[in-house]
Amino acid sequence: MTTRGSRQYWPHRRAARLLPRMRSLPGRKGEPRLSNLVAYKAGMSNAVMIDDSESPSKQQEVSRACTVLEVPATEVYGIRFYKRDPLTGYRAAAGELYNKLIAQKLKISPKANEDKLHDFKAKLAEYSDVTALLVAYPKTTNAEQNKPERFESSIDGKTIEEKFDFAASNLGKEVRPDSVFKQGEYIDISSVTKGKGWQGIIKRYGAARLPHKSTQKIRHIGTHGDMGLAKVMYTVPQPGQMGYNYRTERNKRILRMGGKDAVSSINPTSGFKHYGNARNVFMVIDGSIPGPARRLVRVRESLGNLNAKGIKEPKVIEIAG
Repeated sequence: MTTRGSRQYWPHRRAARLLPRMRSLPGRKGEPRLSNLVAYKAGMSNAVMIDDSESPSKQQEVSRACTVLEVPATEVYGIRFYKRDPLTGYRAAAGELYNKLIAQKLKISPKANEDKLHDFKAKLAEYSDVTALLVAYPKTTNAEQNKPERFESSIDGKTIEEKFDFAASNLGKEVRPDSVFKQGEYIDISSVTKGKGWQGIIKRYGAARLPHKSTQKIRHIGTHGDMGLAKVMYTVPQPGQMGYNYRTERNKRILRMGGKDAVSSINPTSGFKHYGNARNVFMVIDGSIPGPARRLVRVRESLGNLNAKGIKEPKVIEIAG
């Protein structure tokens, strides 16, 4: 009998890259806005706030563990257009255009730039969707990463014309997290967990050690399965990669967002462990999130319906600094 090692995620393989993919997107029909951003995990802190939930401590002063994320300077460097195959239903990228200055800085040779905006707008009926291409500059944070992080974000909106106009108006401009999310909003966070390398079944699954008289091996599994079964089932604990997996935490609440002028209020006196002091725009998230300090984190609007009843501004008294 094992005590750890979830069968919900199988197989336990290493993440291919640090930037998690967005496999599911909400596709809201409200005001046009981006659906996700990237940030870096600075560390954990403590928030004193007034409990606005329906718990027994309602309207009382409570202390909550929270995570501080530092958001790097982020710009919209391009727009991507998609077409949907009428037979298979799959969509594929059908065209892109870039901001000239940012493309030159990123050493991208674009086939089209913002001079072609009117041409693409005239052909919007041919496309099924429009997304924004963004680039984050980690040098503006304390993450000790030089290479810019490029990623894609879907755009909320009622029509493709609305999405295109929003992307075109923000092309080449900086994006701040307060233009995407609100304080008190519930979000989903995806990242890569702490990697622990190749581990045996005792650390990986919490299996019991074998009796010292029963076999020459102690830290192994007792049996690999039925004699009549011509294979080893995936449910049998085996050694392998532990950690460094993609995981998504759902319905995490934003307690506070702030700019460079307010970042000193959330920095500890000695800095965050293994990170140092945050220097840029920050977000404070209720609870913990996967991954160590300096881990790249992807923040997206929640797939759940906790925001449907309205977003309540959290009454945060103090964040330990």
